[in-house]
Amino acid sequence: MNRRHFFNRAATAGMSAVAAASVSKVAMAALPEPATMAHANTAAPLMPPNGRPYNPVLTLNGWTLPWRMNNGVKEFHLVAEPVVREMAPGFKAHMWGYNGQSPGPTIEVVEGDRVRIFVSNKLPEHTSVHWHGQRLPNGMDGVAGLNQPAIPVGKTFVYEFIARRPGTFMYHPHADEMTQMAMGMMGFWVTHPKEKHPLIAEVDRDFVFLLNAYDIEPGSMTPKIMTMLDFNLWSWNSRIFPGIDPLVVRRNDRVRIRVGNLTMTNHPIHLHGHEFTVTGTDGGPTPPASRWPEVTADVAVGQMRQLEFLADEEGDWAFHCHKSHHTMNAMGHNVPTMLGVDHRGLVGKIQKAAPDYMVMGERGMADMGSMEMPIPDNTAPMMTGTGPYGGVEMGGMFSMLKVRGGQKPGDYKDPGWYRQPPGTRAFEWTGSLPEAVRPGAGSAAATPSAEVQIRKPSGHGSH
Repeated sequence: MNRRHFFNRAATAGMSAVAAASVSKVAMAALPEPATMAHANTAAPLMPPNGRPYNPVLTLNGWTLPWRMNNGVKEFHLVAEPVVREMAPGFKAHMWGYNGQSPGPTIEVVEGDRVRIFVSNKLPEHTSVHWHGQRLPNGMDGVAGLNQPAIPVGKTFVYEFIARRPGTFMYHPHADEMTQMAMGMMGFWVTHPKEKHPLIAEVDRDFVFLLNAYDIEPGSMTPKIMTMLDFNLWSWNSRIFPGIDPLVVRRNDRVRIRVGNLTMTNHPIHLHGHEFTVTGTDGGPTPPASRWPEVTADVAVGQMRQLEFLADEEGDWAFHCHKSHHTMNAMGHNVPTMLGVDHRGLVGKIQKAAPDYMVMGERGMADMGSMEMPIPDNTAPMMTGTGPYGGVEMGGMFSMLKVRGGQKPGDYKDPGWYRQPPGTRAFEWTGSLPEAVRPGAGSAAATPSAEVQIRKPSGHGSH
């Protein structure tokens, strides 16, 4: 392809993403160095070294992608590639992601910035990148086959557009989307306002994370891409509790939390100890008249919700999805309910044939939190995590908001467990207990006990 033919074709494509392999060797040599991240710790906010100033976000168990300025354009380099993600200490998964991690790094820009993103494909199949929620030229929208050719294996494409509106967005593939998103390919994008915005408040701490879900068989390392509903690992930024870092803030900080959902179900995100308002969605900041106090915000599939509150209550406050199965790890879905089943006299007989047999669930599942039960290698315990008073018995989408009066501005280090003032913690009552008052036999309030009679249907009737 000669130079004139290349530029004529690019013009007729209407700003389509172009293969960098078609660009001259001089231009290829000018590609920005791709940054990578090898660990799963929360990185400090990236203060902008150049360009317009802004207050950076903190990506929970993630990081922000550095850029370079090139003649007034912010240039980023994303590398789509297989990665190994530590989902919790001692538990790793083989995923696909960007720049060494799943999810990929957060991209931060300012409203009005011209942005150029080089995307190199090191996956075993073609890919593309869709900039979820952005206003941009049609040829930059990233739907393979519709807006652009897919990015072949080993090639680099260039996306370029102006960040036209402030807000919180996401990026993910739109090529073999079922496989690539199930394998962990996604990331966050934040466009900061270029000046003071009437609907966007200034905050002291600004957290972002993505909701994602995987089905990884116990003892294995690779997600099952064909799963539609029965996921067994519910995660924040591909981390599960106790591997999710706490959100550390200073008392009376104004806090913003941006949550994006790229799973296949909704998630009611619940915060203890505080009320918040939903101040933004994928569509932009919400008008003040549409806001109301909440403690739980439902984040549906493909949506983003921006939560804001004043952190004025000290303590270690739970922060989690309120679907109880989403705060468990490696759950099986075919375990029978054994509540109330009396195993006495039976266990010994079974253990003669199966010495490792253990009784599970006849008193509830809390025993699972402390049981030293053997599990397959590279598998996270179902109920785990320890607090200052014992087992937390949680997993999955669970973390903590840690509010401290002595935390310094900009300090995100974990301050340890909260020391509750005397007299402010629930305690055991050791005094006498009154007898329960029961209605007499001749009382009108007396209710006779009765067995529940069950009649099983014998046919379909009129159905």
